[in-house]
Amino acid sequence: MSKVVLITGASSGIGKSIATYLHTKNYKVYGTSRNPSTVEVPFSMVALDVTKTETIQQAIATIIRQEGKIDVVVNNAGKGITGPIEDTPTDEMRSNFETNFFGVIEVIKAVLPQMRQQQSGLIINTTSIAGYMGLPFRGIYSASKGALELVTEALSMEVKSFGIKVVNVAPGDFATNIAAGRFHTPVYEHSAYKKTYAENLALMDAHVDSGRNPMVMAKAVCQIIESNQPKIHYKVGAFMEKFSIVLKRILPDKVYEKLLMNHYKL
Repeated sequence: MSKVVLITGASSGIGKSIATYLHTKNYKVYGTSRNPSTVEVPFSMVALDVTKTETIQQAIATIIRQEGKIDVVVNNAGKGITGPIEDTPTDEMRSNFETNFFGVIEVIKAVLPQMRQQQSGLIINTTSIAGYMGLPFRGIYSASKGALELVTEALSMEVKSFGIKVVNVAPGDFATNIAAGRFHTPVYEHSAYKKTYAENLALMDAHVDSGRNPMVMAKAVCQIIESNQPKIHYKVGAFMEKFSIVLKRILPDKVYEKLLMNHYKL
């Protein structure tokens, strides 16, 4: 039987690429979207909003009723946020964590009983290379993804005895529509960060526009699924994006901070 794969946030971007690629590899794919009726894709779609627990439970119950199992969950749904910490509304910070962190945990909680019953399962959490370092004007996004990295490590140990594997995959910049869906703190006229934030906002969008093809992520996720002994941490991105994580481990804090500040012209 084909493996049954649930992918959150599959209506566009990386999630859609992963779902489409796995569909071509004969996996039984269920993508999710808040409004699946508006999405045209070759795989099955179910309604799910990671910030609404009842929709998560309904979606997973539907898949189990139709397939009798869920082999893989790819927690891909997420959203970006930019802005100086001082200028960013705290409610928007909480909203970002509700999607990028707590929403993922709710999906995991809903699927674990079925995977325990099966004595098998794979959970793949999509984090970010930004989650390995605090990036200026992306601090909240970095924090939400960094928190998910650590929870993945803890959960991996908690569920291993049930035959369940938990990993994360951290993408770098990919050419998607994530910039359009971000919450951008406005560049306030009287902000102390007006000039530097405006410059970095343009730089962030340029990085996404020149990013890699999201199909690279799709193929990486497929390799993780097909691995008998997957690692806990995966990074998928350009050489310098991945090397930046290595530099953070080996360089003194102040030296690494200076490198980042020079890169972001601060």
